[in-house]
Amino acid sequence: MTTITDKAMQATTTETDQWLTQPFKRGTGVFLGRITPTGERLFYFRYTDSKGRRPFLPIGKYHPKGNAGGLTLALAYKKAADLSTLYQTGVRDLREHFIENEAQKSSAIETKKEEVAAAKAAEELAIQQRITVKALFDRWAAVELQPHFRADGKRLGRKDGGQYTKEQFERRVFEPLGGKEAKLVTKADIFLILDETKKAGKLRTGNMLLADLKQMFRFALAREIVDRNPLDTITKRQVGGADVERSRVLDEIEIRALGVALKNAAMTRRSEIAVKLILATGCRISELMNAAWEQVDFKALTWHLPETKNQRTHTIHLSPYAEKLFQQLADMRASETKPGEKPLPWVFPNKSKNGPVCIKSFGKQLSDRQRPLDKKLVNRTTSTESLLLPKGHWTAHDLRRTTATTMAELGVSTDVIDECLNHVIASKVARVYIHNRRLGQQAEAFDLLGKNLSEWIPA
Repeated sequence: MTTITDKAMQATTTETDQWLTQPFKRGTGVFLGRITPTGERLFYFRYTDSKGRRPFLPIGKYHPKGNAGGLTLALAYKKAADLSTLYQTGVRDLREHFIENEAQKSSAIETKKEEVAAAKAAEELAIQQRITVKALFDRWAAVELQPHFRADGKRLGRKDGGQYTKEQFERRVFEPLGGKEAKLVTKADIFLILDETKKAGKLRTGNMLLADLKQMFRFALAREIVDRNPLDTITKRQVGGADVERSRVLDEIEIRALGVALKNAAMTRRSEIAVKLILATGCRISELMNAAWEQVDFKALTWHLPETKNQRTHTIHLSPYAEKLFQQLADMRASETKPGEKPLPWVFPNKSKNGPVCIKSFGKQLSDRQRPLDKKLVNRTTSTESLLLPKGHWTAHDLRRTTATTMAELGVSTDVIDECLNHVIASKVARVYIHNRRLGQQAEAFDLLGKNLSEWIPA
């Protein structure tokens, strides 16, 4: 029997392939060595398959010491002998046999990967379903409450980034439920919170809290963080009742009385002016408290609001009355600015001079001055009844309604009043096709309003 040797495998190359042969016993295959003209030295196993063909099955390349990924002669022979043994067991189509084995291995690997991925997904879902109410709120707030802008520039989310909602949750939800797994929250847990709000007389707050909790749990349900929304069957009727649309309006007598009351209310001069400016411009309290001086143009007699609640820009004409109020604020700003110091950019800066006045702070100033003496709050103003008016309690938003009503009483048309207050136009056709903001008529309306206010509640 011919034996392949290391010396033979290291022979000098020729112009054609040199083949070395070492057969196994008859009919069980042949061990082959090959030396190519380029110097490659390779091993093969040749056999006869089920169709009578004689394939060459590569074993590997030769290296006398088995270095550089090569095989020694002994190791190559051992591999060939193993193939011969397998061939003798009845596996005639070795090449196809190994291809099928590789396919099965790949399939097994993919199956294993899928099983691992499925197990990981199940584990992640289980972890996700164990998140607490506080963690759920943080995720919901980041995704749904933070302002995002669509391609058309319209804002999604909330203008304040969910700050008000966060404060309500911190005050009413996180202490009893913040550390509890969201999926374990029950209707009874929610009612403990909502009932406390109702007992405190905070009916509108309860309704708003209910709406936010429902939104948060719908968010969780869609992401399989919870299996059900525990608030689905809780209604406003059970919490704060149907929202009552306020209709409080100050008439001329009350507006005159308010002018007197403001002088005795122990409020800052800026706060007094703020009350009058809401009446003069019909603006929202948030728009006024966040006003910046760069928005006010004394030459053009305008106050431009680049961002509003309904996402429309709004330019308010300044009547002589409103201009005078803004000028008083500008004079205060100038007197408070030290030499070499940059003037503050806010029309209503806070005490720390690092931002505008908090909207709630202004609202509290008004409500604290409309309390009976027996309901005075600790560490708050002693002028508890100073802003009470004949027809009862009023809010900053009631002043905005008063502006609209007074304009109507002065003969201003409803559509012009809507533009003055920057209302969203109800008609879709008008909203889409009519873009005339009636600026001239708005200016006339504001001037007419200002003329009357200057008599009723002097600037």
